[in-house]
Amino acid sequence: MELNRMGERAVSAKYELQKLSSKKKRQVLEAVAEGLIGDAKEILKENAKDIGRGEESGMHPGMIDRLRLTEERIQSMAEGLRQIAELEDPVGEVLDTFTRPNGLKITKKRVPFGVIGIIYESRPNVTADAFGLCFQSGNAVILKGGSDALQSNKAITDSIRRVLEECGVNADAIQMIETTDREVTSRFMKLDQYVDVLIPRGGAGLIRSVVENSTIPVIETGTGNCHIYVDEYADLDKALPIIINAKTQRIGVCNACESLVIHRALKDSFLSKLAQALREKNVEMRGDEEVCDVIGDALAATEEDYGKEYLDYILSIKIVSNIDEAIAHINQYSTRHSETILTENEENARKFLNEVDAACVYANASTRFTDGFEFGFGAEIGISTQKMHARGPMGLKELTSYKYTIEGTGQVRP
Repeated sequence: MELNRMGERAVSAKYELQKLSSKKKRQVLEAVAEGLIGDAKEILKENAKDIGRGEESGMHPGMIDRLRLTEERIQSMAEGLRQIAELEDPVGEVLDTFTRPNGLKITKKRVPFGVIGIIYESRPNVTADAFGLCFQSGNAVILKGGSDALQSNKAITDSIRRVLEECGVNADAIQMIETTDREVTSRFMKLDQYVDVLIPRGGAGLIRSVVENSTIPVIETGTGNCHIYVDEYADLDKALPIIINAKTQRIGVCNACESLVIHRALKDSFLSKLAQALREKNVEMRGDEEVCDVIGDALAATEEDYGKEYLDYILSIKIVSNIDEAIAHINQYSTRHSETILTENEENARKFLNEVDAACVYANASTRFTDGFEFGFGAEIGISTQKMHARGPMGLKELTSYKYTIEGTGQVRP
């Protein structure tokens, strides 16, 4: 019954949100950003409780990193909201207009989904990002975070709701399901009477559960087994820092590099240098037979290694004889997230960009740039790896649908 009440309140809120002007939404988002900074001490105190429980339960360091908030990360959350506030309001954008021979004027325009549900794990910054994107695109949002970040998510949500009330806006623009009962999560997935779209954001198990059990339409976000292919024409002085950045800058994120593919021509000149740089970052290497012959402390890679999102200081390495073999290997094991080629050969770069099947395909840059903030979206609701409606970092426009308005002068259909 409580879920139904949340759904009813969200539906009421969505109709109010759709009436807000772009100016008002911008003012509210800026106020929420300031509110988060003002409430940072309380948010960090609650986050420390979540971190403490995670460490006591033996949570993986990569997951602790996802869970941890700092003054700097709260500042980044606020900056993300400010960026969203400055983006063009997508609601009402005219996508097409045409007049039929009978005089009917038909206009296709962008509209909010209405109520968006988000089920996510570990990362409390998602709470602020999700609110900002949903609010600016005219949607109410119901959040179901993981139990490991419960106190952090509550503190952030409370801060946002307080500011909404102070701004005279319905605080039910954001609601959070606070129970950790899995049965409630299962019921939430079937709240299609109220929720228009459901977005899972987390590990493979969560995403699979939502896709298989939801009666609400799902936008599937994916895990990230991201590859870097070092082509025979790569500039190795560029390649090494790109690989180290993609693998080690943050290990617990979906756009970190997990798999490395290297052209055989570079095996002797590059592998040893690469291995030393990875050792300095405490990265465990798992490679094929050729890799293990060159790198004495590398472990033999299994079939599972080539397809795994480690979220850890582990990297699989595969030697290939040409770019076609590299592309085939990546397309076989990719999770369709982010893939990179490092090369100075323009033809090979173009071939890779065109033939690799992923949401984001790079030439000569780290996979870590697959991010709504880095793409200039202010934030993201997730990285979609599906091909229906939205793909890649999902910003404002990906949280809208469209409708047709038809203006006549008395026409009737013969």
